[in-house]
Amino acid sequence: MGKKYAAVVLSAGKGTRMNSQVPKQYLMLEEQPILCYSLRAFQQSMVEEIILVCGEEDLSYCRSEIVEKYDFTKVAAIIPGGKERYHSVCYGLQELAQLPKQPDYVMIHDGARPFVDQEIIARCAQAVEQGQSCVAGMPVKDTIKIADEHRFAIDTPKRSLVWQVQTPQVFAFPLILQAYQELLKSEQNGNHVSVTDDAMVLETVMNKQVRLVEGSYKNIKITTPEDLEIARVFLKEKSK
Repeated sequence: MGKKYAAVVLSAGKGTRMNSQVPKQYLMLEEQPILCYSLRAFQQSMVEEIILVCGEEDLSYCRSEIVEKYDFTKVAAIIPGGKERYHSVCYGLQELAQLPKQPDYVMIHDGARPFVDQEIIARCAQAVEQGQSCVAGMPVKDTIKIADEHRFAIDTPKRSLVWQVQTPQVFAFPLILQAYQELLKSEQNGNHVSVTDDAMVLETVMNKQVRLVEGSYKNIKITTPEDLEIARVFLKEKSK
């Protein structure tokens, strides 16, 4: 019996660095909103159900102009996100926990990364089944400097050991659900929470190591107007 996969796709960001009134994930990339490309990758994968997490004010738009318009039949629910990214992820995981059959594994992906593909998804699936957790990423191309609070370089890590982290980040569902529940419980008890990705939640709360899996240098997150121009170039190359 095959393992059940689900996905939580995050689309609740405001995209302030894009200098646009429209959130970045809804900007048009050629003839479709950026978010559509991410959703289509999971629609065409082994993933059985997708939870789409968006801003509360965007629920109706996502339902009519994204999910229904482009026939994303695997989207099982569209739910509002939270104040921070980790709140949105947790709400998505809690939604999956209410399904009649919970997934064995969950892929957490930023909706503003339109170039996730079947090869990346397959590599992540293989890795998570071997070790319960993995994240897509790529070795950095540039030399990295660690700076102090005054912007003086204080260390230069070995470049071959430094990766830029991407999504999807993929986990055994019970494990990451527990980690996020513990994180929110800690926050409710007044403890400061500072996590920037899902792997960090597992590392911090559960003291677990997370394997890095090759993503793609094209698997960019569209954050600035320059990123959107690069994405258009990638898309043209892909269509040739």
